[in-house]
Amino acid sequence: MQGKVAIVTGAAGGIGEACVRALGAKGVKVLGTGRNAGKLQALKDALAGVMEFDFVAADATADDAPKAIVQGAVDKFGRLDILVNNAGSFNFGPVDQTSDEMLDEVIGISMRAPFRLCREALDVMGEGSSILFIGSTWGIFGTVAGGAYSMAKAGQIGLMQTMAAEYGPRGIRSNYVAPTVVRTEMTDAFWELDFFRRGNHELTPMKRDCTAMDIGNMVAFLASDEAGFVNGQTIAVDGGMSTTRYVAPEALGAVRQ
Repeated sequence: MQGKVAIVTGAAGGIGEACVRALGAKGVKVLGTGRNAGKLQALKDALAGVMEFDFVAADATADDAPKAIVQGAVDKFGRLDILVNNAGSFNFGPVDQTSDEMLDEVIGISMRAPFRLCREALDVMGEGSSILFIGSTWGIFGTVAGGAYSMAKAGQIGLMQTMAAEYGPRGIRSNYVAPTVVRTEMTDAFWELDFFRRGNHELTPMKRDCTAMDIGNMVAFLASDEAGFVNGQTIAVDGGMSTTRYVAPEALGAVRQ
């Protein structure tokens, strides 16, 4: 992957930063994007001498963002081989408690923005390129209070699959990574709450939390030639949560109220 160029949205921290670092370890030059220029500059400073990283500060939902982001990668690094659609918001709730404002926000950041960025990127991506969506296990199974968030993440799977069919013949692969909950700035407020722990940690066979680097490493693999025949797939990185009926032993004695 030496010399390839990637765009990572939502790159300033959490899973996005992990994707940047994992790709950089493979020799990929990365253009990160996000709304917080200060955090992106801090990341650039931290990565100096470690990998080639630059950034374009942009709101992914802005009308002019896709062109600015893609042009930024081409101007700085001369090409584009990998697109990681990571930017999102962890804004969820029951359908009957979802306002139009919340609905528009979630659709804007998780569906409209990646659609438009993919459309712009496809103009400059060639054979051997890879497009990745960082979604959620909430996009592959139903969950209480998923609401607009689950809808948007499931919608990303539909977009990924149709792109895999449409652009696979051009040598451009599309895949979807579905993480379980990862402790980041976005999820920190929920992490120790009882409902969150019971609905996530106690249903996961693995005896550790999923880390941002677990996702970054999967992204780096899927973007590489080692995954050259992997196209149109949804890959859960969730410790077995989505494919087992596991319940932690300490939770088995719970009584439904």
